[in-house]
Amino acid sequence: MSEAQRPSSLKGLYVITDTTRFVRDELVQAVGEAIAGGAAIVQYRDKSDDVERRRTEAAALSELCRHHHRVFIVNDDVDLAIEVGADGVHLGQDDHELATARAQFQSAGLDAIIGVSCYADHLRAEQAATAGADYLAFGAMFPSPTKPHAPGASGELLAWAAERLGLPVCAIGGITAANVPDLLPYHPDMVAVISAVFAAPDIRSAAAMLHEQIQTIHDPETP
Repeated sequence: MSEAQRPSSLKGLYVITDTTRFVRDELVQAVGEAIAGGAAIVQYRDKSDDVERRRTEAAALSELCRHHHRVFIVNDDVDLAIEVGADGVHLGQDDHELATARAQFQSAGLDAIIGVSCYADHLRAEQAATAGADYLAFGAMFPSPTKPHAPGASGELLAWAAERLGLPVCAIGGITAANVPDLLPYHPDMVAVISAVFAAPDIRSAAAMLHEQIQTIHDPETP
């Protein structure tokens, strides 16, 4: 297991790429700015069928994250994650089965991180934990511009999952610098954002502001 793959690294600001705003070199530059602002985990998410562009972007982001010792996750596509040397994948409700994804990584000789979207579903979270997920994502915590019809999840659900299931927990959905303090009492390990960073006029500053607030969640003594 690489340094990036250690469970202790599943903590902090988790940025998910916005390929509707940035592609190719601009995307890599934008993610570089987010990393400079404090992003600890990067997820490459692109649902298009442009196979060559996706391969090029994912490879470049994988190299960027490796250089900066950040965790790099690919959304859904296990084959792409293996090809570009990502640290793992994130699976949604309509994506690969966790066991199938794990078997693919193991066949390639890789001990990968596999995260699972649990939405606001206790049972799905319990099933994912039993199946061997490495972290669980819950949301939308707030109304989300990316997924406006996503079911709402509560802070109490984050706390329940952390205590009951014992895995790193990620909060996602509509999170901004203005509302992230509302998550503080529930101590999510990771806070995932798209628009709050990549739609900002200054990506680095937006990431830095969120990073500082998330540090307060992890260390209440941080000024």
